[in-house]
Amino acid sequence: MMFVEQIKEGQSVISADGGPVGTIDGLSGQLLKLKNDPESGGAQRYLDIALVVAVEGDTIKPTVPAAEAKERWSEAAE
Repeated sequence: MMFVEQIKEGQSVISADGGPVGTIDGLSGQLLKLKNDPESGGAQRYLDIALVVAVEGDTIKPTVPAAEAKERWSEAAE
């Protein structure tokens, strides 16, 4: 993944349709680890890094809308 080195704790994950998905807590293998903040439903969540299309400053942009990103996240690193 060409974006891995740009992903840092505290960055916002903003979906393709501009909706908030969560805040980065770190990486777990090929998964984005999201903090347990309101955007992630108040729980630790994981999202596949393959969905990332760009990292722009403090924003990580997945290729999918917020609703689909939330359907794809998991509650445990697999």
